[in-house]
Amino acid sequence: MPDLPSVIVDPHFRAVGDVFSPADLERLHEVVEVVWGRDEPMPDEAFRAALPSAFAVVSAGWRYGPVLDEATSLRAILTVSGGWPPELDYAACFARGIRVLSAAPGFAGAVAELALGLALASSRDLVAGDRAMRAGCEEWLSSARGLDTFLLSGKRVGFVGFGSIGRRLRALLEPFGCEVRAFDPWLTDAYLRHEGVEPSELAPLLRTSRVIFVLATPTRENEAMLSRELLETIAPDAVLVLVSRAHVVDFEALTELVAAGRFRAAIDVYPEEPFDPEHPLRRAGGAVLSPHRAGLVREALWELGSMVVDDLEALSHGLPPRRLQAAEPELATRYVRTTQLVRSAGDARP
Repeated sequence: MPDLPSVIVDPHFRAVGDVFSPADLERLHEVVEVVWGRDEPMPDEAFRAALPSAFAVVSAGWRYGPVLDEATSLRAILTVSGGWPPELDYAACFARGIRVLSAAPGFAGAVAELALGLALASSRDLVAGDRAMRAGCEEWLSSARGLDTFLLSGKRVGFVGFGSIGRRLRALLEPFGCEVRAFDPWLTDAYLRHEGVEPSELAPLLRTSRVIFVLATPTRENEAMLSRELLETIAPDAVLVLVSRAHVVDFEALTELVAAGRFRAAIDVYPEEPFDPEHPLRRAGGAVLSPHRAGLVREALWELGSMVVDDLEALSHGLPPRRLQAAEPELATRYVRTTQLVRSAGDARP
């Protein structure tokens, strides 16, 4: 039996069992020689000792510093955090033929489903109805309050960003017969139309959509892209669903407008997490709030591990990876790290 390629598996902050199902963990050991493979973060000295002979590194980020010159055998870095580590020297990776791969698309289905659920919860006022029932102050069929809700079916929907989450969400919306428009400056109009959505500039999309899904990846260019001025153009009967990162929204303006009843919002991500217990958004009646759990589904997390093992197997046979998302020279250095979460070893949030 030939020697297996050596792969450093250091997924902390995620636990190994959160990323790999028992079957995929067994498959991983059949495909590669696993170095470390524990829930605790790999000590720096152990990492540096293993790096020269490592064929690949599986990690949740890049906390190892500028050590790529020591990685003489390295062919791939596979990340399971849900984003692109900005600390990594992408230029050096591209120059040396080291593939940088992200398992972020593995979260797409889970995030898309929660985004749809948040839109329905907000458009039909489900959370307020639940609270009223528990408090014993609900209003029944004759109440005019229910007339403030609306059907998602047939409505104009806007996507701010159209990556893997957007593609999955568009498919989920098909039975509703929505008119879907998308703003994404990293994609051409021709590509968006090929994917079944109508391209749009940002301002008219916000102004004319009944439901707005904010799905954009945080970059150096789009911090607070949804400014106060733009947020003020959202229709009073609209719903904004924020599931990518708070980085792309003027969160203070969003809070003030939702608290004032200008429009409704359903939110899964925040500028700082855990979210301030005294933040005024917690008291806003027009907000549906979720504690950054869109990707926190066992099936989604195990999908990450399946993708990693599949691509490690391909790479070990001299074949290109097909399941993970590859970093692109034109885009890699434009991503940024945003919210810093307080995590324990078993916390598996994207």
